[in-house]
Amino acid sequence: MKKLKTPFGARYGSTLRKRYAEIMKEYKKPKECPNCGKLGKIKRIKIGIWQCPKCGVKFTGAAYTISSAIGKVIKYQAIIQQPQQQKVGE
Repeated sequence: MKKLKTPFGARYGSTLRKRYAEIMKEYKKPKECPNCGKLGKIKRIKIGIWQCPKCGVKFTGAAYTISSAIGKVIKYQAIIQQPQQQKVGE
């Protein structure tokens, strides 16, 4: 396993340095655009706002990743509830 170097040296405790290293590892790895499928070109504009330079689409996500665990759950619930709402409106 490649050890990521943190900018903290011996300060702030090992647990926080390991957590920081894990977050930065996830942040730096290539990401896939949900719109065009291009791998590795997604850029973070601001915290939680991401953009694909190829297709120009902007979307929201987590601070350091393009999707969070809770975001996936909410999206899944919205997909499940959508057909039920159409039946009620008929």
